[in-house]
Amino acid sequence: MKKTFKIMAGIIGATMILAACGNGSDSTGSGSDNKLTAWAWNVNVPVLELAAEKFAEENPDFELEVVEMGTSDVYSRLTTGLQAGGQGLPDIVLVEDDRVQGYLNSFPGSFMNLSEKGFEEHSSDFPSYKLDLLTVDGDVYGFPFDGGPTGVFYRTDFFEEAGVDADAIETWDDLIEAGKVIKEDVGVDLIGLDLHGDDGLYRMMLNQQGTFYFDDEGEINITSEESKRAMEVNKRLHEEGLVRNTVGWDAWVGSMVEGRVAIAPSGAWLYGSITQQGPDTAGNWGVMQLPTFEEGGNRASNLGGSNYVIPSATDNEDLAYEFMEFFATTDEVQLEAMEGGLFPSLNTIYGHELFTQEDEFFSNQAIWTLFADEMDDIPGVNYTGNFAIAQDESIKAQSAITNGKDIEEALEEANRQVENRIGN
Repeated sequence: MKKTFKIMAGIIGATMILAACGNGSDSTGSGSDNKLTAWAWNVNVPVLELAAEKFAEENPDFELEVVEMGTSDVYSRLTTGLQAGGQGLPDIVLVEDDRVQGYLNSFPGSFMNLSEKGFEEHSSDFPSYKLDLLTVDGDVYGFPFDGGPTGVFYRTDFFEEAGVDADAIETWDDLIEAGKVIKEDVGVDLIGLDLHGDDGLYRMMLNQQGTFYFDDEGEINITSEESKRAMEVNKRLHEEGLVRNTVGWDAWVGSMVEGRVAIAPSGAWLYGSITQQGPDTAGNWGVMQLPTFEEGGNRASNLGGSNYVIPSATDNEDLAYEFMEFFATTDEVQLEAMEGGLFPSLNTIYGHELFTQEDEFFSNQAIWTLFADEMDDIPGVNYTGNFAIAQDESIKAQSAITNGKDIEEALEEANRQVENRIGN
């Protein structure tokens, strides 16, 4: 589906733009000197449109066409276009954190080098983990957008009924013990997990330890000590009877808002789903940082997030850069993104009242301050271009461990399978 946002400065300006469109090529971008085309999905679309409106206040002939499609369609068409040397690509593309490194490394030279345009003057305005994702050989190739700082969303009413103090929970061991008390006193499971279909909790635990499926050099890291510790937590949660099996997104969110589980470790973006789907639970929620593996350990992690890239084949290089620089670094634009349910990575807005105000839904807690304070402590990790393969094998290992397989044996098997599939 296409959504087009247009601002024209009179009949003469409109005529000039239409003429330019008619003379341009459809193979890349819009073919117009004043028009850009972007590919994006979901809540990102209105954010782009609002940014275009504000940009047009100083650039009255500017036009932005946002082509809305699902993430899988974006990646399919982006890959096809890159393989064809940029044919058919737009001027701007939204790419998630876990995918962007794969594209930058697999298609060198296919995206605009932002460092050559001077974007590094904004480096201090973003957390290092976001810039690390977008950097190749010292140069930045994408505009950081939303992030997924993590926390544990929890039901304050269940914790209070069980006499559990969330502030006293520091380690994963503490959380498991608290879960036992809640299960005994309140009768609800601690957490909803799809142990056979998703490994989100495992990924958060890897990230907080400063590693991932791959290490900094791109070597497979599934058998690391950090990985074993994370899988051990998953295993203990299951063996202690604290897990509610939630297959798929709807079941997972439903288990929270319907009061079947007490906690949900996730990215900040979960706020929107809880408030929209569980309005009658207002005032019964809080957020705490992820527990650690040992006292004093890192509690910051990331789950989710995205960035914008500009294909090198664009016909509107300067305009595309100018608009996206405006988009990524303008406080007002990013605050609107936050109001739309996204968590911006632009740190110049973190002192705004939207971040410091208390949220009645979340027991008058200033939850956005908690998430903002975490951003600079999130470790950068190496997703590589083989993220999807590694995740597939990780989920298989997690499922096998849940069914009783030894952790070390299951992770070694996953490591071998990833090696075979990527040809190492």
